[in-house]
Amino acid sequence: MKIMLSVGEASGDMHGASVAAALKLLQPDIELFGMGSKAMRSAGVRVDYDIAGQGIMGLVEVVKNLGKLFELRDNLAALMDKERPDALVVIDYADFNMRLAKIAKAKGIPVVSYICPSAWAWRRSRAKGVAETVDKVAAIFPFEAEIYKAAGADVTFVGHPLVDIVRPAMTQEEAYQHFKAEQNRPLVLLMPGSRQQEIVKLLPVMLGASQLILKKLPDCQFFLPIASTISREILQDIIDSYQVPVTLTTDYTYDLMGLANVAIAASGTATLETSIMGAPTVIIYKLAPLTYFLGKFLVKIPNIGLPNIIAGRRIVPELLQNDANPENIAAETLKILTDSQVYTQTQADLAEVKAKLGQTGAVKRVAEVILEVACRKKEVTI
Repeated sequence: MKIMLSVGEASGDMHGASVAAALKLLQPDIELFGMGSKAMRSAGVRVDYDIAGQGIMGLVEVVKNLGKLFELRDNLAALMDKERPDALVVIDYADFNMRLAKIAKAKGIPVVSYICPSAWAWRRSRAKGVAETVDKVAAIFPFEAEIYKAAGADVTFVGHPLVDIVRPAMTQEEAYQHFKAEQNRPLVLLMPGSRQQEIVKLLPVMLGASQLILKKLPDCQFFLPIASTISREILQDIIDSYQVPVTLTTDYTYDLMGLANVAIAASGTATLETSIMGAPTVIIYKLAPLTYFLGKFLVKIPNIGLPNIIAGRRIVPELLQNDANPENIAAETLKILTDSQVYTQTQADLAEVKAKLGQTGAVKRVAEVILEVACRKKEVTI
């Protein structure tokens, strides 16, 4: 059996790797290939196209890179023709992957959408488009499953995979030793994202905020886990422009989150990971002005941070566009670091978010859904 996978950024690579491992446990002789990166390659996926540098988000950003995206789409379409997979699994990276899904549908290849387009947040009409394109939606949120079911999709609520994935590998004592971190000093985690455009826009304001934090709390220590899609050189070049001692790390990121007193993170999957690990988080994001302007009219929910969306209320700060400046970021971070009442309440709220994500076993359930869809294809072919 052959399964093709398509992801477009570091978080998708992580989810793709987890699904690949689960598929191999259920069917050891399965052949997995497609677009991914280091994590998927380590999980036994043949990575035909590496996603390093591919993550592009926002209307203006996508328009600027249309040529590259069209070429990538065409290459993946050719790969489908060559390999004839029993199913295509598209993971996140919504706009690109939905176009790829339409190509697969036209070729008679069934499609499973996992970490599917967030129609619950904006462009709800696209839920109908997804329902018409894919054979199965593996929904990670209960409210997401309801929206896609109402749009006519074949939906299975699998639960959120991060409940399985996000857990420490070491004791806290071992983690402090591994990272050479000091227990008696506040630890601030910087997470500027997994796309190069995010790094360029967000890391400088994070470092500017870190300079201000150090003026108030000079014993703070700063750590930055390197996403698999970003080179150390890009990060180091930016860090060298600021007088902030930042330790770059490449492994045991969840253990590091467990040590963090606070995280400053780009809006996205990382903010849910820090929530599960109990790290209060200041969420920031910047888009091209036109993308943000259009988004204000399209987004139908009051919060953009996943912890706040799941909680149904604002439990961690969100700073967008011009509000995501060093002064505001530092102020929100210092509030968490210095006000014990704020810190304790935030941790209690994050525990509530984790509980709402459901039980363990989501990744195995996704793998079972994929095999079910692929087996149906083989039965029809036979």
